[in-house]
Amino acid sequence: MGFDSVWHWLILLVIVLVLFGTKKIRNIGPDLGAAIRDFKKGLQGDDEAKQKDEEARRKEAEQLRADAPEAERATTQSQRDSSETK
Repeated sequence: MGFDSVWHWLILLVIVLVLFGTKKIRNIGPDLGAAIRDFKKGLQGDDEAKQKDEEARRKEAEQLRADAPEAERATTQSQRDSSETK
């Protein structure tokens, strides 16, 4: 005794409609589609976040390299000032 008969499926459908109502059943498709879309965006978001982190690190490293000569000049200038006062 399986669900081979059409009557079994119709009775099951009526029970599901009574339990959940037509409004909730109607919303299943769009809700499922939105969930799948958000899941895919989440997977792609990880890659984008990694790329943004790498770009930020590169920019920070470039900024540190660019700031290094200025820091050396400032130290040199302060050393000059201290040697002039002696």
